[in-house]
Amino acid sequence: MTQSVDDAPSVWAPAIRQRRKAMAQRIVMGFASALVFAPMLGWRFCGIWLALYTLIQFLEARAFSPVLRGEVDAPKGWQAIVSDLTLILNAGFFGLLAIPLWLTDGPMGGVAASVLLSAGMINSVIMSAGSMRIFLCTVLPQLAIFSLFPVFMLQMGATPPAVTAVAVGTLSFTAFCLNTRRHLFRANRAEIRARVEADRKREEAEAAMAGRSAFLAAVGHDLRTPISAILTGAIEMERGAQSASARQQVALIADAGEMMKALLDDLLDHARLDAGRMTVESRDFDIRQLLSQTTRLWQGAAQAKGLRLRLEGARYMPRMVRGDAMRIRQVLNNLLSNAMKFTAEGHITLRLNAWMDEHRSHVLLIDIEDTGPGMTPAQMRRLFNPFDQTAEGVASRFGGSGLGLAISRDLIELMGGRMTVRSAPGKGSIFTLSLVMPRAETAEETAPVLTSDALPVFRALPETASEPASPAVAEAEAETVDETAEEGDERPLRVLVVDDHAINRRAVQLILQSIDCEIAMAEDGLAALEACAHGRFDVIFMDVRMPELDGRETTRRLRAGGGPNADTPVIAVTADTAPEDIAACTEAGMDYFVPKPLTPASLLGALSHVLSQASDAGEAGEEGEEGDSAAA
Repeated sequence: MTQSVDDAPSVWAPAIRQRRKAMAQRIVMGFASALVFAPMLGWRFCGIWLALYTLIQFLEARAFSPVLRGEVDAPKGWQAIVSDLTLILNAGFFGLLAIPLWLTDGPMGGVAASVLLSAGMINSVIMSAGSMRIFLCTVLPQLAIFSLFPVFMLQMGATPPAVTAVAVGTLSFTAFCLNTRRHLFRANRAEIRARVEADRKREEAEAAMAGRSAFLAAVGHDLRTPISAILTGAIEMERGAQSASARQQVALIADAGEMMKALLDDLLDHARLDAGRMTVESRDFDIRQLLSQTTRLWQGAAQAKGLRLRLEGARYMPRMVRGDAMRIRQVLNNLLSNAMKFTAEGHITLRLNAWMDEHRSHVLLIDIEDTGPGMTPAQMRRLFNPFDQTAEGVASRFGGSGLGLAISRDLIELMGGRMTVRSAPGKGSIFTLSLVMPRAETAEETAPVLTSDALPVFRALPETASEPASPAVAEAEAETVDETAEEGDERPLRVLVVDDHAINRRAVQLILQSIDCEIAMAEDGLAALEACAHGRFDVIFMDVRMPELDGRETTRRLRAGGGPNADTPVIAVTADTAPEDIAACTEAGMDYFVPKPLTPASLLGALSHVLSQASDAGEAGEEGEEGDSAAA
């Protein structure tokens, strides 16, 4: 491989940057040389030489400042001539120190000069970074001075054999410098090629990840619409089912819808974790209440299978801790779901232990133990592989995507903890979660609010993919909404539903049929603004993703317009529940959100929340007005 004197910018610019980084090293080397040779050449001479040598370093930095700032890859025209002359001056001025050493101290000074020039030339070879142009400008001036050494030797009476030996040594050292430069150049070229290839592969991987994330987001958004319709329709059919056969068919549809919802949530969680977009929040919550609620949730499923579900060691647990309650609940539900799935008889035990560490944080150990069939070492090695069910026939017998454990482990590690497993064939399995959780910043013992970390007010609903909403819960929420509406006034609740999908609009309408309300529909943001300009609504359900004018921009315009609905609560209906997406909804002026796929519990819970918030705000305003009147 050859290289022309006129280097490619890809070699020239890195070499100049490398020389700039070594500027302090050259100044220190010059200072050391002046200090060492001052007794031989005189302090005044060495001081002047050092001052001029230091000035040359700054001149070089000034000459190459456009390259160092990234404005150009290589100087051209008269700037290129000035740059080359600066390099020659820099190297040559350092090498010139060898001449007075010969002239003042004879052969002994020549020995010192040889060491000085050898070190300078090797340093110049290394600093050229494989650039032939910089090599020629920095090494050749010193090599020219080195070639004068045989002449100095002849003038001082050296024998011809000694002069010949020094001349051969000079040629050998020159060959060594050229060979070293060639190897450095090849290494530099290989490094550049490797870097370019790595950058290309990185860009391809980033593009693939971005494409996959966009694809999953689009598919997730589109799939949540029909899943919402399936779940909502199943609940409505259940209300009207007369025979046991009809109820069984409806239950089959509802179970299939919940399974689709769980699989979709797992797939999207896995994609976020794989892309590094998953985050965990840090909020105060009651860990005892969370564990108790989770255990009660699974008691019915355990009794239906004839299993005993036990909770041990709750007294050792702290009450208030700081962390991500929603994600901890998600992991526990996943592990308990697996234990229920694979345990045919016996018991499932949630065993708890905790203590304080030296930093006054809580160390939590949570064991989920079952009496299932256990696992072989080979199965345990595959346990956390995404989409791997560890054994043939597992998916067909038990369902699932093979993502739950991989997601759970990644979530625990994202929270700074560990998930381990112990198992043996015929002896069941024990999954252990170890977490270090800071103490709560407030001692107030309140129920955990499962929120997204980006939101102080805009709160996520306490619902996970593993906790299907029951009709009883939906009816309870409906009663809450009814009570809230009755406390306000006698008129029906006025609701605006904004969604570009007719299926979603119909799903919301079916859910709201259980309460007394008037429902208006809008198929896009512009139609919603038109409806808001001519009528007053109590609540607006706003889809986030819509063509032309999305839900966030519609809400911004609604808030800024100052119309009759400028202060109306807006509930975002969205499939995008990542913290940054929720934060964007908050900034747009939305008050709450309900995730897709829609369920009666989540929708009616959101409605109850915003109505109670509006009622509280109204009472506070009335109290303030009464206080002002009394003061007057």
